[in-house]
Amino acid sequence: MKIIDIVGDNYLGKWNKTRTACRGIVIENSEILLSYESVTGQWMIPGGGLEENEADCCIREVAEETGILVNASECLLEIDEYYENWKLISKYFICKVKGTTNTKLTEREQKVGMEARWLSVDNAKNIFSKHTSYTETDEMRRGLYLREYTALCELV
Repeated sequence: MKIIDIVGDNYLGKWNKTRTACRGIVIENSEILLSYESVTGQWMIPGGGLEENEADCCIREVAEETGILVNASECLLEIDEYYENWKLISKYFICKVKGTTNTKLTEREQKVGMEARWLSVDNAKNIFSKHTSYTETDEMRRGLYLREYTALCELV
């Protein structure tokens, strides 16, 4: 498994808070499954906070956010991000579709209008490649898009 570090300009030099998430890259018919927030216009690879087993977390989070049931590979990539006093760990898995289910969105996900969307891989890479355009306006989105772009360039 490869580990990549991304250090934000606002990193304080050490962290005392950590969050680990598992994210599923699901590709079918040359399209990638993404989570899209219709209220904010923000895209992301589906995933969420680690509770127990990493692969199970990935499978659960993809199903809850998108309604797609998947099988997940072992973890192929870890991206460690450092912002302020945080270390954010994202573990990436390649997933295969095996069925569908109902989504189980959190209150926040409902509020931002989260929905599953299939895009061409090239279109997804293009969206995430624009991470620098958010440097002055939205540090969170800049970091998220840089992370997702890095993951797609490494694994797809």
